[in-house]
Amino acid sequence: MRAVSSTLAETAAGWAAFDPAWYCTRHATLLDTLGVEPGEAHAFYTTHGAALGHSPNAFFDETWYRQAYPGVARAIAQGIWPSGFAHYLQAGLRTHSPHWLFDEHAYRATCPDLTQAVMEDGGYRNGYDHYLRAGDGEMRTGSCFFDPVTCLALVPENGRDAAAHPFVDYLLRGMAAMPDRAVSVYFDAGWYVRTYPAVQAAIDRGEWLCALHHYLCNTTPLAFDPGPFFSESFYASVNPDVLEAVESGRLRNGYAHYLSDGVFEQRKPCSMLDLAAYMRDPAVQADLAAGRARDGLGHYLVARPDLRPPPPPPVTEEQTRALFRHMCAVRLPLLLGGRIDFASDAPPELSVIIIAHNQFAMTLSTLASLRANYHGAMQVIVVDSGSRDGVGSIERHVKGIEVLRFAGNIGFVRGCNAALARVRAPATLYLNNDVDLQFGAIASALARLGAADTTGAVGARVLRTHGMLQEAGSIIWRDGSVQGYMRDAHPAVPEAGFVRAVDFCSGVFLMVRTDILRTLDGFDEAYAPAYFEETDLCMRIRALGYTILYDPAVCLVHYECGTSDSTSAARLIARNSTLFTRSHARPLRRKLMRHPALQARARHADGGGRHILFIEDRLPLRHLGSGFTRSNDIIATLAALGYHVTVYPVFRPVEDAATLATAFPPGVEVIHDRELPDLAAFLEDRAGSLDAIWIARTHNAARLASILNDAAAAIPAGRVIVDTEAIAACRDEEYARLHDRPPGQPLARRLEAELAPLFVADRVVAVNDAEARLLHGAGFDNVSVLGHMQVPRPTGPGWAARRDILFLGAVHDMAAPNLDSLAWFSGAVLPLLVDRLGPGIRFGVCGHVNPRVDLGPLRRHPNVNLLGQVADTAPVYDHHRVFVAPTRFAAGIAYKLHEAAANGLPVVGSPLLCRQAGWQDGQDMLCADVTDPAAFAAQVVRLYQDQALWDTVRDNALQRVAREHAPQDYRTRVAEIMAEVFAPPG
Repeated sequence: MRAVSSTLAETAAGWAAFDPAWYCTRHATLLDTLGVEPGEAHAFYTTHGAALGHSPNAFFDETWYRQAYPGVARAIAQGIWPSGFAHYLQAGLRTHSPHWLFDEHAYRATCPDLTQAVMEDGGYRNGYDHYLRAGDGEMRTGSCFFDPVTCLALVPENGRDAAAHPFVDYLLRGMAAMPDRAVSVYFDAGWYVRTYPAVQAAIDRGEWLCALHHYLCNTTPLAFDPGPFFSESFYASVNPDVLEAVESGRLRNGYAHYLSDGVFEQRKPCSMLDLAAYMRDPAVQADLAAGRARDGLGHYLVARPDLRPPPPPPVTEEQTRALFRHMCAVRLPLLLGGRIDFASDAPPELSVIIIAHNQFAMTLSTLASLRANYHGAMQVIVVDSGSRDGVGSIERHVKGIEVLRFAGNIGFVRGCNAALARVRAPATLYLNNDVDLQFGAIASALARLGAADTTGAVGARVLRTHGMLQEAGSIIWRDGSVQGYMRDAHPAVPEAGFVRAVDFCSGVFLMVRTDILRTLDGFDEAYAPAYFEETDLCMRIRALGYTILYDPAVCLVHYECGTSDSTSAARLIARNSTLFTRSHARPLRRKLMRHPALQARARHADGGGRHILFIEDRLPLRHLGSGFTRSNDIIATLAALGYHVTVYPVFRPVEDAATLATAFPPGVEVIHDRELPDLAAFLEDRAGSLDAIWIARTHNAARLASILNDAAAAIPAGRVIVDTEAIAACRDEEYARLHDRPPGQPLARRLEAELAPLFVADRVVAVNDAEARLLHGAGFDNVSVLGHMQVPRPTGPGWAARRDILFLGAVHDMAAPNLDSLAWFSGAVLPLLVDRLGPGIRFGVCGHVNPRVDLGPLRRHPNVNLLGQVADTAPVYDHHRVFVAPTRFAAGIAYKLHEAAANGLPVVGSPLLCRQAGWQDGQDMLCADVTDPAAFAAQVVRLYQDQALWDTVRDNALQRVAREHAPQDYRTRVAEIMAEVFAPPG
């Protein structure tokens, strides 16, 4: 292996030139035999080497290039090109890849920041030029078979130069130094040479540079597997479509298809590995969504769950309680001497009552947790209930607390009532002395208590010592028995993750309005010393007309280290249960009978309220567009109308918990851990608890028809709504007309097939009057219309303060109408606008884009700004002067049209969108033929340059949005639809 005479950066910069030093080393035997001197190497290459198929440098593989592009090989044989290298430099820079470890198309597709403007500003000839000069040092990669981080971990001895250019170093030195070492999880080099010893022998003879070189360049690619995780024979046997493509020469082998498409389609790579099941893990999905792995196979090969040791046995509650006591003792010296300080001159926002009978270290730990959790002014009252340990002098160690001391153990109820007389804050918190408050618990509870005058008390998500739930709110059954909802479940289950009114919450953490407590004289001392006192108190609070709210954001760990022995506790529970049942006999008769199937209804204090199951393709996050924003609005409106809404996705969500936590109103239950295969069991589990089902999109009615039929006894009869959202047959008709293709079937027949699954619907919802008429024409007499909701925002800057053109919308797949719009506009219209408006004009493209969608043409356009998905779109709307919606085929109503208008940005769009929205061309928007780029460009220029026209269209559209899409009108319409659903038959 030759020494590198220049730096790696200098060598890489010469990728488009002949490298005499490398060439002489690579073909030393031949050149020595022929007597070619180093200074004659270039002339020899030009005269003879190119014809022999020699590569000119380490960065271009002539043999592979001819093999990969047989058309080029034929042209060389015909004398059209002297070599593949010449073809690449003169004709293939944009379209061809130069090396088996670099894919030009994939590199540009996976680097969305490499817009054409960036490439031109940097003077880069193509993606490979950027990769070698800059991308390699930025730890980018041009092939899934080369991971720079993995490579660097193998060759630390190469030092700083290798770290700055891992790919260049690998080509120049690494392959020869480690021919059997893996530089990517997608190829197991060690396994490869052990499995195919003839390959190792060929490498030793110098026929191949390394195992990876052989795998990617051998002439019988079907004969070799890349590792134990992929089987060519298996893949071909279960995927005949792939085998046909390989045999016809469109694919190198099955693995090439798997890496480009099959892994994303969740096909099995071998008989022993079910990646579809593996990828249902939310943690895996979150990693993929965050870009921490390219795909499910890559994630699996890094994680290798099959190699993990078995998990340790779960810890018991006895063990965790003992550990908690130990840690309290360990922390005790750190908490002594006045380090916990509640002193404040400000009026307290909250009064906290803590009862302590001994357990000094534990009580001090709880007080430290309280102080660390909330820094506002608090009145802390510690009731020393006959303690004989350090609690007897606790005020010496905690500043600013009030201590109410009793000679004997008076119990929880009497201690709390005694402390109530001293309370000075508008809110009172009953808090156990064996808890650890989790982040933001106090602030969340205060905010929830103060959010509505009708809220009387707030309770917490209470975890037990071993991490499972103690309760997520509690249920009172008709027989007077009680149940902590979701006890023993994982604390992150969806059922525990939403705010709701409950029968009662545990006194471990119960925040109550002080004026209510004074009205009720606190706890009923008939329940002294403890048990059922908080259940009784919550019943009496509710009798005054207030609600008890469970809030999952209020979270704590309860160590259940009480002082009562089990025998006395059981006796007290039995006595107080009888007392509670007798005291509340009348309201108990309105409670549900105790039954597991009724828990989902009983978990709500108003168990008779109406429960709606809302089913969508995926959890409808607003940034996803494509009808998901409208579904989000429907869910929020149903919740605002008082319905208990559960959202269920057909496909398990990939978004992280933080994204989901703020995506829906706090009272909506979001099922984030299940999907379509789990729906049947879910419906069976919720039998008797659902009052209506709302299915978004007609194709989901088709998916669900058999499931609903099988679960007919468990679902509400006569209350299934199917919201068509958009009728696909209409979109397909427009697509066929646009491309001048004869439709496969008449519209009426395609419409009939699409609408056939609507037999499951008792009420059908259309997005506009035009599609409602189609549904009526197809025989449906149960159709309602529900469009979009928008709030006008006319406060943005005026015409003079704005510039540039905007498109904002989601692109979910390569067949998306929005992608077609962008391709047509950027390719046909934008160049005309640059001519008319000047080279400084920019076309901003904003919104969610599926990572698998290739926006290459847009990235390469110098006048395009790819803004991506943004958290706040208002500044984006306020910057731009004109919104374009060149939609050429679509169904329903484009949400982007209404949203742009509501944000004060006038629109130039297609006549199709104008018809769908029922708007007027020249008044509410400007329209232009989407088959005539010049006409569309002319309308954009008119609106861009004419301030008077801009003001008129903007104002008219704002007025139209305010008149037709007001939230209150939308709410009324949803209420009318639900009233029709729940109307008595006939």
